[in-house]
Amino acid sequence: MPEKEIGTVTHYFGKASVAALELTSALAIGDRIAFKGASTDFQQEVESMQVEHQDIDRAEPGQQVGLKVKDKVRVGDTVYKVE
Repeated sequence: MPEKEIGTVTHYFGKASVAALELTSALAIGDRIAFKGASTDFQQEVESMQVEHQDIDRAEPGQQVGLKVKDKVRVGDTVYKVE
């Protein structure tokens, strides 16, 4: 499956299982993404996204978004969109 790099993890909130991402490409609800890093490697579908505590359906390049994640991610992990 081709993957396109779309951003980087800038923060992880363990209690809430939320990752903060800095996007370099657009991201939308329903997209399938993969997190990859030194000890991170999993995929999930984007089910909810927020910008400054407001739910959004789509985020554009350059935005910082919060994303519910199903597993632990680490600062610096790369995020890919799975085509």
